[in-house]
Amino acid sequence: MPEVFADQPFDVSVTQRSTAFTGHVWNVVSETFDYNGEHTTREFVDHTGAVAVLAMDDDDRILAIQQYRHPIRSRDWEIPAGLLDLEGESQLLAAQRELAEEVDLVAATWHTLAEIATSPGGSNEHLRIYLARGLSPAAEVFMREAEEADIVLRWIPLDEAVAAVLSGAVKNVGLTVAVLSAFASRADGWRSLRAAE
Repeated sequence: MPEVFADQPFDVSVTQRSTAFTGHVWNVVSETFDYNGEHTTREFVDHTGAVAVLAMDDDDRILAIQQYRHPIRSRDWEIPAGLLDLEGESQLLAAQRELAEEVDLVAATWHTLAEIATSPGGSNEHLRIYLARGLSPAAEVFMREAEEADIVLRWIPLDEAVAAVLSGAVKNVGLTVAVLSAFASRADGWRSLRAAE
């Protein structure tokens, strides 16, 4: 029987760890570890973890948001997303918070759509992407500031979003994975969806 195609957790002995840079949102750490009989040192972003939400209405339209992202000097299209605020915070509760805070919506139905390591060579960030349906307005409208102050919201048919991803018109990793995952899951009758927790 062939081996299951899945990532394999692998523990190594970390012999040294230090903070190379302390940032406003996250830090860069340096770790030395033993691997294949050698001492290896790597620096990487020590990330808190994050969640993202593909909000979909009854007409198979997804809600995208456009906001400025300074590192890429672009107002890119994304889906609502955010960092885990507290150690051990529920990812589902964080996703529900982000949907309410960024686009003033709540959802009746939540499923895990995808999970990704966003840049495993340079960050330990894991992003869980949820599919949220049964949408309605949130009880509270949130004030937004900084890059979120001028967010643009747009409802886009899922098929149109897939075409934009495949043409390279949109490049955000969370949106890309969410859109392609939703397209594939819809094609199989949503059987690939997993429980929200």
